[in-house]
Amino acid sequence: MQKRIVILGAGESGIGAALLANKKGYDVFVSDGGMIAEKYRAELSEANIAFEESGHTEAKILNASEVIKSPGIPEKAPIMKKIRAQKIPVISEIEFAFRFIGNSKVIAITGSNGKTTTTSLINPICKQAGKDCALVGNIGYSFAKQVAEDPKQLYVAEISSFQLDDIITFRPDVAVLTNITEDHLDRYDYKIENYAHSKFRIAENQVENDVFIYNLDDEMTMKYLTHYPIKSSQAPITMNKELPQGAYLTNAQMHLKWKGEEMRMSVEDFTIKGKHNQYNSMAASMAATAVDIRKEKIREALQTFESLEHRMEHVATIKGVEFINDSKATNINSTWYALESMTKPVILILGGVDKGNDYNLLTDLVKEKVKAIVCMGTDNRKIHEAFGDIVSLMLNTINADEAVQAAFHFANKGDVVLLSPACASFDLFKNYEDRGKQFKQAVKNL
Repeated sequence: MQKRIVILGAGESGIGAALLANKKGYDVFVSDGGMIAEKYRAELSEANIAFEESGHTEAKILNASEVIKSPGIPEKAPIMKKIRAQKIPVISEIEFAFRFIGNSKVIAITGSNGKTTTTSLINPICKQAGKDCALVGNIGYSFAKQVAEDPKQLYVAEISSFQLDDIITFRPDVAVLTNITEDHLDRYDYKIENYAHSKFRIAENQVENDVFIYNLDDEMTMKYLTHYPIKSSQAPITMNKELPQGAYLTNAQMHLKWKGEEMRMSVEDFTIKGKHNQYNSMAASMAATAVDIRKEKIREALQTFESLEHRMEHVATIKGVEFINDSKATNINSTWYALESMTKPVILILGGVDKGNDYNLLTDLVKEKVKAIVCMGTDNRKIHEAFGDIVSLMLNTINADEAVQAAFHFANKGDVVLLSPACASFDLFKNYEDRGKQFKQAVKNL
C-alpha cells in the first residue's frame, strides 16, 4: 500500500516537499488554510498533485501516514490539535528532504540573528572553492525542491527554530548556532528556554565526526549549552580570548584554528562592517574550514562579499544624509547590533508588530547615538514608554513615505536615517522585504 503524505501549507517549503514526495512515489495531498499563490498552484497541477485551499478537509488529512507541516503553522491551530490527537507523525520539510540526500553533506545555520548573512557568506565561499553546492532553506530553494530537481553534493541551509521543532533524524555535518535572543516567543509560550531548546536541536543528532559552531560570547547560548549532550566536535567563536580550536579576534585580526592549522585575516579586509558582521564572518569562515575549504578561498570570499538586501543595506546619500535599510531587523537584538555599528548621529525608524520586545536593552545605545525616533506601526505605545524621556524628537507615522519624510526632516548633513524596526512587519506590510522595498522607494521619492 502506498504511503500517504499530507502536506499542510502550500508555500515554498510545502510545494518543495510535495514535489519530492510525488517524485518518490508517495500518495500526496496538499492542504492550505488560505489561498495558494498562482505559481505554486501551477506547479501542483503540472505534477498532478491533489490539493485544496481556503480550508482543511479533515477526512483527507487525518488518514495520512505522515504529515509534513509548514513552519508557519502553529501547534495551536485546530487541524494540528486533531492530527496530534490521532498520533499521526508530524515532520518538517527539512526532515523529509534529509531522508533523500544520500551521501551529500549539509551545513545548517540557525540563530536569532545573523543566520541569513552567515548562510549567504558560506555559500559563495563554497562555490568559489569549486563545491557542488546549493543554498536552501529559508533563503534560496526549499531544501526538498532542490533535492527533487537538482541534487547537490553539499547543501548550505538556513534553518529556523520552527523547522527544527519537527525533526527526527536531520543531522547536519556542520551546525552553526549564531546566537539566541528573545524572538518568536509567542510560539514558545513566552519562555526563552523553550525557544533555546528548539535552537539546540540543530546539534542533537550530530555524531563525533560532525562539527558544532557556536558563539562563546552569547549569554543565552552559553547558559543553555550545558543542558544538552553535544557529541560533535566543538568549534566556538569569540572576541574575548584566544582559543586552541575555533575562531577568535585579537588586535583586529581574525584567527581560524582547526586541525593544527591556522589562518589570519585583518577585519579591515571584510567587506561587511560592524561587530555583528565580524561574528558572522567568523562563523562562516569556521564552517568553510570544517568542510576543508582552503584559507585562500575563504579570504577571497570575505574580501568580495556584498551586503544583503534589507540587512544594513546602503540605499542612498541625499544632501549628506545616509539612508540604511535594515528591514530584516525584526527583533531587539538585530537593532542593537545595527545601532552598535553606527558612527554618525542616527534618526531611527522603529516599530511594527511587537514580539514581546524589551526595549530597555536598547536604552544605552539610544542615549548615545539616536537624536530622533520615527515610529512606523499601528501601535507605538511601548516605544514611547521606553524612549520618551530619552529622545525629545519622536513622531508616529503609518507608512514608509511618511516615515522617510519625517526622518529626513529631522536629519542634518552627516546624519544617518536607519530603518531597523526591531519588530515584525505584518501590521503595515506583507513582510520585511515589502517593508524594505517601500522604504527604498520612499527614499528615491525624496
